[in-house]
Amino acid sequence: MCTTCGCGTDEVKIEGGNAGHGHEHVHADGTRHSHGHLHGHGHENGHGHPNDPADGHTHAAGEDPTHSHAPGVSTARRVQIEQDILAKNNAYAQENRQLLAGQGIFALNLVSGPGSGKTTLLCKTITMLGGLPVAVIEGDQQTSQDAERIRATGAPAVQINTGKGCHLDAHMVGHAMRRLALKDDSLLMIENVGNLVCPAAFDLGEAHKVVILSVTEGEDKPIKYPDMFRAASVMLLNKIDLLPHLDFDVEAALDHARRVNPQIRVIQLSATRGEGMGEWLQFLRDGLASAAAARGATVEGLKKRIAQLEAQLAGTPAQG
Repeated sequence: MCTTCGCGTDEVKIEGGNAGHGHEHVHADGTRHSHGHLHGHGHENGHGHPNDPADGHTHAAGEDPTHSHAPGVSTARRVQIEQDILAKNNAYAQENRQLLAGQGIFALNLVSGPGSGKTTLLCKTITMLGGLPVAVIEGDQQTSQDAERIRATGAPAVQINTGKGCHLDAHMVGHAMRRLALKDDSLLMIENVGNLVCPAAFDLGEAHKVVILSVTEGEDKPIKYPDMFRAASVMLLNKIDLLPHLDFDVEAALDHARRVNPQIRVIQLSATRGEGMGEWLQFLRDGLASAAAARGATVEGLKKRIAQLEAQLAGTPAQG
């Protein structure tokens, strides 16, 4: 159970993607069953989020269960469950991060409310990157429509359906990453479930959370949902081509975002018209270059260390 809002994670479905056919159900207790032909990957050891044993739970005298976000769970119990879930999630996120770093992959976690234009932005971005290696993980409660839209651009995509869940977690993403057979020195974009609350708390192993705010939403979203905007490194103000037709105060939106997160980088753009996309694409190219350079430095460092060890074993001084 997600104790931020009380949503269920009793069943998650992950497409087979490039690594297989069919789909897999992952239950909250870590068990799973598969349909079709799935190929193995590194997480087939039964890990999963803990179930909340809510039935039979009693509250201490004087404790008000209505203060708990998850119905039927006391505040103390909710805090303990949250800590356990987030600790387990962070361990999976670190595994994802190490895998991505080892391949020089620049990963982004795209978060927003529903209807902000995330999928349209992704499709436009993939097209404008002009053949650079990109893969996408799509998160929605149901359907594979967004993954199909991404695949129509030529980029590989895996759909995660979270069922009753309201966010992606690092365990789900780790499975999807292995389905994608990611290329070295590539870009991975993770489109999270449309929700400005729970995804803020879950690290997926990404380099940056990128929050998308559309001008068709209220400019006060950053102060209404401060955790999300505080967790993000970048805010994309999308659909700016519609500003002449709307009563949206851009400066107020930027002020609210920077009040919550003074370091947040803001890029104003229109995914449909292409305005501002140059700055966004340059951010992606810079991230790709940094990730590839870091991988190269790690590889060179390992080569030197191996040479030193081999020289020590041979009794001769190592070069470099």
